Amino acid sequence: MEPLDISAEIADLRATFADIEAVVDVERLRAEIAELSEEAGRPDLWDDQAKAQQVTSRLSQKQSELARVTGVARRLDDLEVLVELANEAQDPDAAAEARAELKALTETVDALEVQTLLDGEYDALPAVVTIRAGAGGVDAADFAEMLLRMYLRYCERKGYPTNVMDTSYAEEAGIKSATFEVDAPYAFGTLSVEAGTHRLARISPFGAADKRQTSFAAVEVIPLMEEATDVEIPENEIRIDVFRSSGPGGQSVNTTDSAVRITHLPTGIVVSMQNEKSQIQNRAAAMKVLQARLLLLKREEEAAKKKELAGNITASWGDQIRSYFLYGQQLVKDLRTNYEVSRPDAVFDGDLDGFISAGIKWRKRKTDD
Repeated sequence: MEPLDISAEIADLRATFADIEAVVDVERLRAEIAELSEEAGRPDLWDDQAKAQQVTSRLSQKQSELARVTGVARRLDDLEVLVELANEAQDPDAAAEARAELKALTETVDALEVQTLLDGEYDALPAVVTIRAGAGGVDAADFAEMLLRMYLRYCERKGYPTNVMDTSYAEEAGIKSATFEVDAPYAFGTLSVEAGTHRLARISPFGAADKRQTSFAAVEVIPLMEEATDVEIPENEIRIDVFRSSGPGGQSVNTTDSAVRITHLPTGIVVSMQNEKSQIQNRAAAMKVLQARLLLLKREEEAAKKKELAGNITASWGDQIRSYFLYGQQLVKDLRTNYEVSRPDAVFDGDLDGFISAGIKWRKRKTDD
């Protein structure tokens, strides 16, 4: 067989990985892990359960980060050995294995490189994602449900734990809105580039035959901040409504008034939760999201800037970030980065890595300009 020569590709990977190691600062990371491990080993740690959970969560996150970096370094060394053995033994199977590992390593290093760009104040935090149907009637409600499934499938692929906190179903099909939590490190930094208005163009399955329909849905992403629980909300500033949780078509799925809607009167912010089993659980979940939104609002006002994180998203023409075409050309295109793919079915099944990677790099360039 012809000698396998992928030395240039390996050298490029090593150069990129060296930059990643410099940003991550492996020695500093090891020191943080040692400090957190010592704190986690204290016998009185669990006297304060909230602090204990914070410490153990941070320790797990740092350990995972270190494992990813050291794992890449080891795999790069192993790949060079595999190439050498394949050439010495003239083994085509070993050569094929080396090419496959080069491809996998390239994807891993690319993902690590993108994560090093997530250096914003809130980027490392879990996220709360809300999807709302916009202009477009029944098609918009159906589109909102398609986006909900898309993001849940993406999180499933990545191994991100999710919890659907609230779903408001539309009368005919789809959903009016849905809110879910993504409890994973860097969930906010990763998913925040998805915030904005999404546009769907297709032949409507709900209207007249062969009639093209354009519909919109809004995606809002906010960070779930621990310090948000310190935000005090006076009882006289909120209105709490309880109602029965409902499923598709408005049919009752509960026999008690367990769903909760909290309205913050001074700001008009409304948060509703209905997917927990009890009214107490739904109220606690709604308060947590409300506190996070109020903390964001407070910080934005102090900085004299208007909703950069959650955004003021109208779900209509003029502020869309991505278009999905399900007729003719079959295309999904991001209007900020110009990244596009010709397989909408794969995108709606959660294949969002390319869009999110391009979005994070675009945001970083925009911030640096």
